[in-house]
Amino acid sequence: MRQIVLDTETTGLEPSDGHRIIEIGCVELINRRLSGNHFHQYLQPDREIDPGAVEVHGITSEFLRDKPRFADVAEDFLAFVRGAELVIHNAPFDIGFLDHELARLNAAHEPVRNICAVLDTLVLARRLHPGQKNNLDALCKRYSIDNTSREKHGALLDAEILADVYLAMTGGQVSLSLGAAENTPGTRESTVRRLDAARPALKIITATSAEAQCHNERLESIDQASNGRCLWKTLDW
Repeated sequence: MRQIVLDTETTGLEPSDGHRIIEIGCVELINRRLSGNHFHQYLQPDREIDPGAVEVHGITSEFLRDKPRFADVAEDFLAFVRGAELVIHNAPFDIGFLDHELARLNAAHEPVRNICAVLDTLVLARRLHPGQKNNLDALCKRYSIDNTSREKHGALLDAEILADVYLAMTGGQVSLSLGAAENTPGTRESTVRRLDAARPALKIITATSAEAQCHNERLESIDQASNGRCLWKTLDW
């Protein structure tokens, strides 16, 4: 399974207002492990960046003046993501900007969702944690992901952090990134804790007759409420 964790930074909030992508960051997961492959590019947008956007990501027009344009990197980007599942936090925002950039190159260009599957981790987080904050910083805190290097938003850094958050949210390992280069950002070392072979035997506590009777009565109640589909009654203990 090949997944690409993706993030973008832009000149503003709405592509319909002429705003453009100024940074694309992607990291690759193969079978839920960081492979060490990534795609990262700053882009010259040919327009001014909103002051509010600069406050968020810190990228200035002066910094981007000598950077390539989206048209210069589009084919390399599409080759990197094609056929993969894109993992994006608040996917409509990034997909909307990518589709806008592709349409500027060719009005008939197929949308990103025709090229890649898309998984929105914001939708996933809201389903797992309803009524709570589910921005990337809040999720890092909830899942104990180190984001101390994140003073401002940055596409590649945020993609690396989101990869850790996604794996934690979906129960995957963020360690054991086999095949990845040593010290790949987002990977972690694992520690095996071995039990003392001379430890005392665990004490086994069995249910009393009264407890067993209460248990059986509870199973009967569940069986009746589920029209005979109580799984515990089918198990061979």
